[in-house]
Amino acid sequence: MKNIIYKPIGIIKTPFNNIKGMPIQPIGAKDIEGIIEIKPEYAKCLKDLSGFSHISLIYHFHLSKGFQSEVIPFMDNEKRGLFSTRAPKRPNPIGISIVRLIKVDGLALHIKDIDVVTDTPLLDIKPFVAEIDMIKNTENGWMGEKLKKMHELKSDERFK
Repeated sequence: MKNIIYKPIGIIKTPFNNIKGMPIQPIGAKDIEGIIEIKPEYAKCLKDLSGFSHISLIYHFHLSKGFQSEVIPFMDNEKRGLFSTRAPKRPNPIGISIVRLIKVDGLALHIKDIDVVTDTPLLDIKPFVAEIDMIKNTENGWMGEKLKKMHELKSDERFK
């Protein structure tokens, strides 16, 4: 198989200069503001995006090196298969986050609820459409019990 090569369409700017202290998932990044700087050659691609309240960002975990087949994920103390986690160290270090789109200002997208380190290369943007993207009655695997415990905590205790 041939190599697959992606070119960033822009860069994600956030208040987080490194992974220490950064929210673990979007649920911990509520109201965290960021800006996406889109490259000029993709300006026309932004047409009609401002009508969406949320967008899915697909990005490259540029600080991630290597991976392990089993990891101990956040909120757990048991080794899990990598593909049953959201760990950033992956065979293809690609991340996905759904964020609120506040406004489109030229080549700058103002967003909220962002959980990535600043200068993360953006690979693609897709509109989030609840009627299409929401799936009801899902199973959360081993995370189910962990999520119940997380929701029981006060919001300020979740991500200390």
